[in-house]
Amino acid sequence: MKKLILIGRVAAGKTTLTQALRGEELHYFKTQYIQYGEAIIDTPGEYTELRQLSGALALYAYEADIVGLVISADDPYSIFSPNITCLVNNREVVGIITGIDKPRARPDRAEQWLRISGCKKVFHVSSYTGEGVKEILDYLNKD
Repeated sequence: MKKLILIGRVAAGKTTLTQALRGEELHYFKTQYIQYGEAIIDTPGEYTELRQLSGALALYAYEADIVGLVISADDPYSIFSPNITCLVNNREVVGIITGIDKPRARPDRAEQWLRISGCKKVFHVSSYTGEGVKEILDYLNKD
């Protein structure tokens, strides 16, 4: 299985997605530091939001095979700059839209933001209903 690092702002759904991908029971857990797992690296949103911490993301991205940029379907804006994927040009970068089942979800808008950021492959996921989780797992298991 390829190793995936999840990067996104606070409350984007990275930890809940991590639990869903691992087949764990979903429960709220605030990620305080980088959680380095066998197949998934879960990062705190503060590392994406604060310039002083963002260097750690670059270092941990080298430990992963795939970089996952995570945006919640109800986020009011994207934290990712246009064409940001070129910063990790030696790693594949995919977009992941979480919370597609939320009442105010706008997955179409989130997908636009991820495409502008440079993501060619975008997954639509609900960790709570399970929609899209298998597709990510299949992708990680693909040769």
